[in-house]
Amino acid sequence: MKPIYIPELVQAREKTEVIQLEEWIPDLETLTPVRGWLRAKHQGNYLEVSASAETIITLTCDRCLQQYNHRLKVNLSEIIWLDAPRAPVESSLEREVLLEDLVESISEKGYFYPEEWLYQQMCLEIPPQKLCAGTCSGIKVRDRDLPEQSPLGDRRWASLEAIKKQLQS
Repeated sequence: MKPIYIPELVQAREKTEVIQLEEWIPDLETLTPVRGWLRAKHQGNYLEVSASAETIITLTCDRCLQQYNHRLKVNLSEIIWLDAPRAPVESSLEREVLLEDLVESISEKGYFYPEEWLYQQMCLEIPPQKLCAGTCSGIKVRDRDLPEQSPLGDRRWASLEAIKKQLQS
């Protein structure tokens, strides 16, 4: 996906650019290309970006460690403020951060990178808890997989138990 130069977007029809998606996004490991659309519309002092896209990724279940395929979908809209270019900020270790600086913005004379934006949105949609199924019970443990236990309990504590008996005598 090519970057969108903001000043050219103002000259576009209806100040809008629509990108049809059928692409692989670098660093996003997917089984299928990302398919859908992305629209960037210049609204004066902000850019309205919306997208509807989907792909399939392979995840590993947090409970049973089996791999499974997951359909990753985004259907969203975001406003990105356009700022006039500012003077360079002094590079110091400490500086005050204003509340206005915490809002995402790009230069009105700069570029919007749709591939980077879409990558970030897709990553935010990856579920934090990865379960292959709602009924996943986790790794199955068979009795023969368990360590042998002595009548006193875990056999790994046997040496400590022997030392304890010596100290008591």
